[in-house]
Amino acid sequence: MIEKFKTLFFVKSSLISLYLALTIPLPFISIEKLKTPCIIFFALGLYLIINITSDYVETCSNKISYKSSFISKFLGKRNWEISWKDIKLIKSLPTSQGSKVYYFNTFQGDNFLVPQRVENFEKFLLTVYSNTGISIDEISYISPLWTYKLLTLLSVLMIIGELFAFLN
Repeated sequence: MIEKFKTLFFVKSSLISLYLALTIPLPFISIEKLKTPCIIFFALGLYLIINITSDYVETCSNKISYKSSFISKFLGKRNWEISWKDIKLIKSLPTSQGSKVYYFNTFQGDNFLVPQRVENFEKFLLTVYSNTGISIDEISYISPLWTYKLLTLLSVLMIIGELFAFLN
């Protein structure tokens, strides 16, 4: 059975709402000649952000796959696929912000970033464990979920403030 793990809703909502908060005012404050290009670029940017945040992971009994969108591929993200039996271990590396990122390390010496921003993360980790037998006890989200929720809230408050300012 194929299982699909989409990008975490709070990650998508934080990026999209931040984009909206930063760009909604541009068509309103631009000079008349630039209003139409501003609206076109605003719509294009929104499409790009939604597209970029639509990457997902697929698992089945034989393999795990990371699928990125066309735009993500164009910007340098690659699709990858690993057979469960090829995964030797999961190694961790610290980030400069104090958290950890994890990599699937294969017997061929390749490293693939373990997706840490997917919905049903606990189920995803159990799938990894049941197919590899590798301990997943230390693996967690790359950032606490409250950070994405806070960014979404602040962005929505910015949008409300912008709308209030323009309507008055």
